[in-house]
Amino acid sequence: MRKKITVVGAGMVGGSTAQRLAEKNYADVVLVDIVEGMPQGKALDIQEAGPVLGYDSELTGTNSYDETANSDIVIITSGVARKPGMSRDDLLFTNMDIVRGVTQEIAKRSPNAILIIVANPLDAMTQLAYDISKFPKHRVIGMAGALDSARFRTFIAMELGVSVEDVNGFVLGGHGDTMVPLSRYSTVAGIPITELMPADRVAALEKRARDGGAEIVSLLKSGSAYYAPSAAVVSMVDAIVMDKKKIIPCAVLLEGEYSIKGLFVGVPVKLGAKGVEEIIKLNLTADEQAQLERSAEAVRELVDKMASRAK
Repeated sequence: MRKKITVVGAGMVGGSTAQRLAEKNYADVVLVDIVEGMPQGKALDIQEAGPVLGYDSELTGTNSYDETANSDIVIITSGVARKPGMSRDDLLFTNMDIVRGVTQEIAKRSPNAILIIVANPLDAMTQLAYDISKFPKHRVIGMAGALDSARFRTFIAMELGVSVEDVNGFVLGGHGDTMVPLSRYSTVAGIPITELMPADRVAALEKRARDGGAEIVSLLKSGSAYYAPSAAVVSMVDAIVMDKKKIIPCAVLLEGEYSIKGLFVGVPVKLGAKGVEEIIKLNLTADEQAQLERSAEAVRELVDKMASRAK
């Protein structure tokens, strides 16, 4: 039986995600947005590409959550981008209200779904979705490390002039400028990149990975990335739908792993049909551990702000 996947938010990330999922041909897709006509129009447009590309996925665009009932996976992309004059707290609280409302609607209609959160600030929004949904921790996952690691792998391949297929890379921590690229564990055909380039080039690539989203925003002038984020989401969905047991860095609830407790932070996990099936423990150096803990504290600061506002 074909899976049912809901994408909440029909903007650039949500629309691209729905398109990529339809092309996979393993699920029917529901695209939800509050803007009348937009999800319906995008769903129809994607549906009409089916005869050309050879997929039979059924697309439904809607302004209601009723059509999302009994979804197997729900991807939450909804939220606003930071606008000129908007503080980080304004962005946090605005998207907090949006994600809370979306999660309540989804949890009522799809109590057995796996949630994948894309809304920013990502780690904090994933924590919020977990708290609101009351879903078990293995069914609430943040898309962060999958994207950040893809960017890091891209920059490594560009630097060394090799195929991205030969490059593996891990980026841990929060989805922001405190993320932790792990160069020791990043390899080309199994060879650590620290053996393939000088330390200053490694450091430059780590910095570019941290600034990857901001670099695209500065180039676009208006808007933010959506091709790579949607691809990263679909890589996670692939692992779940096809029970791949694939190792992907994702924001998950840590309860003592990596000496972090009670927070959603990006670490390598095994993704399969049940969602998060295992948290992979890496042996970090003292410096890497300290960086990860600093990143977790940045996430905790946002979570504490949300808690204070909710009182």
